[in-house]
Amino acid sequence: MKKFERLLWLIAIVGFVVGAFGLYDRVANGHINVSYGSYVPWGLWVAAYIYLVGVSAGAFLISALVYAFGVQKLEKIGKLALFTAIITLGISLFSIWLDLGHPERAWRLAAHTNFSSMMGWMIWLYTAYFILLVAELWFALHADFVAWSARKDFAGALARFLTFGKRDASAEAQKRDKSVLRVLGSLGIPLAIAFHGSVGALFGVIGARPYWNTGLTPIMFLVGALLSGGALITFITFVFGPNQGSAEHKETVIFLGQIVLALLALDTLLEWAEYSIGLYNSIPAHAASMELILFGPYWWAFWVVHLAIGVVLPGLMLVFRGKTPAWVATAGLLIAATFISVRLNIVIPGLAVPELEGLSNAFTGPGLTFNYFPTLTEWLLQIWVVSVGLFAFLIGYRVLPVVSAQGKTNIPANTHKEL
Repeated sequence: MKKFERLLWLIAIVGFVVGAFGLYDRVANGHINVSYGSYVPWGLWVAAYIYLVGVSAGAFLISALVYAFGVQKLEKIGKLALFTAIITLGISLFSIWLDLGHPERAWRLAAHTNFSSMMGWMIWLYTAYFILLVAELWFALHADFVAWSARKDFAGALARFLTFGKRDASAEAQKRDKSVLRVLGSLGIPLAIAFHGSVGALFGVIGARPYWNTGLTPIMFLVGALLSGGALITFITFVFGPNQGSAEHKETVIFLGQIVLALLALDTLLEWAEYSIGLYNSIPAHAASMELILFGPYWWAFWVVHLAIGVVLPGLMLVFRGKTPAWVATAGLLIAATFISVRLNIVIPGLAVPELEGLSNAFTGPGLTFNYFPTLTEWLLQIWVVSVGLFAFLIGYRVLPVVSAQGKTNIPANTHKEL
């Protein structure tokens, strides 16, 4: 696992250096060297944003099984799941911030919120969700911060600072922390559902885009968030989880794999319902986007990346090798890594069908095209953003007690349930 961690450090460094050119191009030249335009105004960065924010929601809901429902099989990874949720939320918002024409004006979304707008609500839901995540992680780590305060290294100094003077780690203090964690975890469940459901609703309420305009869209966003977030946590637990190599570690990874398999089946069922009904009713405006996904120039994104590598292959791994942690973790990585194709197949095809017949031939010029594929600048900038998140995770893993087991468990005191 240490070798794999070193590999991740290498990937983060290379991605940061190479992707820096994309950041420079975005800052220096704005939106000149991108493929999106007037007809397809959203591209890779928007797809990455809804993908990463979904991963954050899914990771948080895994932690909620620990802190709100007291699932003991997952108690050792609650802090790790919360930390992952914070990192992925941060880079998701950074992705969409860079997509804005004037990122420096983002503060106006909060200062001048239009509460009749779905996007206006999203700003405040994100803010509340971020505050809740930070507060919950602090209470989950409080006893560990106190224990680490005795260390003489940088991690110890950081732990002493992050206690904020609250050095009481007695049984009574830990009991109070557990009570707060249960409240925060319970509040976070509807909040996570609301904020990511609102992302789905942002697409679903657009009547001019029939492919998005369905009540199933918010539900699919939520199930996809649980699947991608749970899959990533499965892989992270295998690589970074506590007590590696022990029977407990193996049991935790296998249990997460069972959850992911159930979510994969549910997500596939919803996707089948969406595509089969949309194609069967043959309403041109609705079916056109689906036909573009299945048989268009980027058919391979659905059939190869998503279906073959992201559904069938990991599904077979979880069914036939579900008792082997390495296979389970590999399946989780495949699902998490390929799920970006699902988000791209939501964002781009919904925009790539002309709203008016003949529109694609009516005007010509830069940005007036329905054929979108990310440019090198778009790919490099997104690689840079993900590399920043990977750096933040690896550094936090080293200097924060996100996988330590100091003191008593942070499971709510009066819950002893297991799924």
